[in-house]
Amino acid sequence: MSYIILAILFILSGFFMKYSDDLYDVKHELVFSTFFGILCGIASVVATLYNIDAAYIFISILIGNLLVLKVDGIPHIVTLIVFVAILLFGGIPHLDLVILLICILGNMADEIGHEKIGNFTENRFLNLFFEYRFVMKIVILLLAVFGVFNFWIFICFMLFELSYVAAGIVFEKFN
Repeated sequence: MSYIILAILFILSGFFMKYSDDLYDVKHELVFSTFFGILCGIASVVATLYNIDAAYIFISILIGNLLVLKVDGIPHIVTLIVFVAILLFGGIPHLDLVILLICILGNMADEIGHEKIGNFTENRFLNLFFEYRFVMKIVILLLAVFGVFNFWIFICFMLFELSYVAAGIVFEKFN
């Protein structure tokens, strides 16, 4: 599998993740939200099983979101179960715990900042920084620059982020 296929998996994962979230959080739509969540889980776990750098990203997103209590609805739980079941069946990759912890902390900082920063400041830069979750982007970029990750994984992650934003735009337009 090439980085093109990996990029497609990242794009699908980001799009399905956001679309599932918006369907559930905004429309309170359980069936289609769960369906898109399952598609997100499948795309994410396939990337995780194929590429070790992707494994760090998607496993850290899963653990980080669990720790900050963002797995808070039936679609999220079903997605988590699908991801973990396939991961257990496919084999959990051997991960360096320090790198994984760095990624988890980046994810947690983004999620907490995204939810809370507006309560503490009206600083436009900080609000935009956390609105678009830049901590994890910087973490992945630094890990790529220092040779821990392949630089292409940073490109894949940026495509994930762009597709996440695009899904929000698509959701707003059609719902």
